[in-house]
Amino acid sequence: MGATAWVNFSVALDSDPLERLEAQAELERRREKEWIGKQRDARLTPDMSRREVAAVRRQIRVELAAKRAAGELGGSRDLLIARALREELRARGLDREWPEPPEGEVDAPGRRWGTTASKNMGEGGYEERLSVKLPYALAETIRRAAFWTSLAAVEALQEWDERWGRAGEVVMRDAKLAGVPEQQAAETAAQRPSAPRAALEARDRLRAQVLTVGDLLRAAVDRTGRPGQQTEVPGRV
Repeated sequence: MGATAWVNFSVALDSDPLERLEAQAELERRREKEWIGKQRDARLTPDMSRREVAAVRRQIRVELAAKRAAGELGGSRDLLIARALREELRARGLDREWPEPPEGEVDAPGRRWGTTASKNMGEGGYEERLSVKLPYALAETIRRAAFWTSLAAVEALQEWDERWGRAGEVVMRDAKLAGVPEQQAAETAAQRPSAPRAALEARDRLRAQVLTVGDLLRAAVDRTGRPGQQTEVPGRV
């Protein structure tokens, strides 16, 4: 893939972090605009030819790109989130080369096997959805980091499902998360054996160890909206 390739993501999140991100992005856009204006004022003169003006403007664009790459300027939400993601990866010890996962694993639609949504959309859950565009290399890093970091927990969840996945309590809890009518879920659950409390607690602990791309994106948005502050890194990672 080329260095300029970008990958689109969509992530559900709370409104407060998104508002802080928007405010920070607006500040960064102003900083960029001021920097560009100062460079033009300092380098362009009325006696320049059109070719000379074009050359100066081109050089300013090159320098702007370099400052964006270095994290000195970031005039868009995507640039801010990309910068914060790199910081988040470093904070979690995940900023490294990851092997390629088995073919098709990171491209599968929906949530990772064995996980549920951290919160539903709508009342009582996430209020907003954000579209994010990331450089291809960074997108691959977060996908691979999430896959390999979570692999042991996912495999343990698969083993758990083979033993307890048809238990009545599991059916009821998963049905509630999925929005299935309670009566319908109860009728299905009544026909299945019960998982002991210890088994359910073990499943919850395993699910808490699964890191998703959405987790990383939400952490980056929160980090972006709080300049100069370190986002707390969960102990599970």
